[in-house]
Amino acid sequence: MELVNITKTFHSAQGQTEVLKGINLTIEDGEFVTLLGASGCGKTTLLRIIAGLEEADTGSIILDGKDITALEPYKRDVNMIFQNYALFPHMTVEENIGYGLKLKKVPKAIQHKKVEEMLALVQLEGYGKRYPDKLSGGQKQRVAIARALINEPKVLLLDEPLGALDLKLRRQMQLELKRLQRKLGITFIYITHDQEEAINMSDKIAVMHEGVFEQVGTPNEVYYEPKTSYVASFVGDANLLRIDGELYALRAEDIQIQEGSHCTHKAKVLEKSFAGGQLRILLELSDGQQVTASRFGIDYDLKEGEVTQIGWSRAQKIK
Repeated sequence: MELVNITKTFHSAQGQTEVLKGINLTIEDGEFVTLLGASGCGKTTLLRIIAGLEEADTGSIILDGKDITALEPYKRDVNMIFQNYALFPHMTVEENIGYGLKLKKVPKAIQHKKVEEMLALVQLEGYGKRYPDKLSGGQKQRVAIARALINEPKVLLLDEPLGALDLKLRRQMQLELKRLQRKLGITFIYITHDQEEAINMSDKIAVMHEGVFEQVGTPNEVYYEPKTSYVASFVGDANLLRIDGELYALRAEDIQIQEGSHCTHKAKVLEKSFAGGQLRILLELSDGQQVTASRFGIDYDLKEGEVTQIGWSRAQKIK
C-alpha cells in the first residue's frame, strides 16, 4: 500500500483544524506497520481514510498498484478492527465471525467451514454458540480479529484494539496478534499510543505528531536513532542534553556511572528510585542540565547529594 500526500481539514463553528498535513507512507506486503502517536495527532483519521470511512481532502491511496481512493469501503480489500470490537450482541460468536460471508451470500456449508477454521486460528474452539456478553475482553478481541480475517483482506486496520485490556492480557494479546500476522502474512496497520507495544510488535513504526510523520523507521532506528526531539522524548523517554551547542538524545540505559576512564563529567545525585528491579538515578551536571540513568540488577553506593562521575556509550544528534 502507498499513501500519497494525504491531507484532511475538519471545519466547525470554531474554525478549521488541519488534521493531516501531507502524509506519505509506503507499506510493504506482509508488513506490520504501527502508527504511533499521542491522542489527537491524526492517526485514527488516517486509518479511517484508508478504510474509506472518511474522505481525504487531497491525496491518493494505492493498493497493489490500483488507486482505491474513490472506492466505497465494502469494495476495498481492507478490513478494520475498532477499539470497542463492535460485536453484534444479539449474535453468537460464530454468527459474528461469519457475518461478512453471509452478506456476500457465500454458501452455508462454506460459511460453516471457514468459521470453524477461524475459531481454531484464534484458539476459540468450542465458543461458537456463546454470545459476546459471556466472553472475556481477550476473547471478544479474538472474535473481532476472526471476523475481520474471514474475508481474507489484503490489509487489516487495527485501531488501538488492546486499549481496553489490562496490562497482563494486553501483553499476551500482543504476542497473539503478532503470531497471527506472521502466520497469515497479511499486512497490518496498527494504531497505538503505547511506545512499548509499538516497539515489541512492529516491523516499521511511523511516529506521528500534529498531522505529520516525525520519523518512519524500524523499531531500532526509531529508538536508537531518533531524528527529532519529539521522537526522542515520546519513544522511550530519552534524556535531551545540549553538548557544545548541539542537541543530543541519550537513553537512560546508555548513561554510565563510575565505569571507567570515559566517565569524565561530574554529576550530583538528586534522586534514586527502584521500579520493578530497575534502579533509576536522577543526576545534575555541573551546568545545571539533568539526566536520568537506569540499570537492572545493579545498585550504586551513592547517596542523594553525592557527586560522582558519569559518561555515556551512545549519543544521538537530533534536530
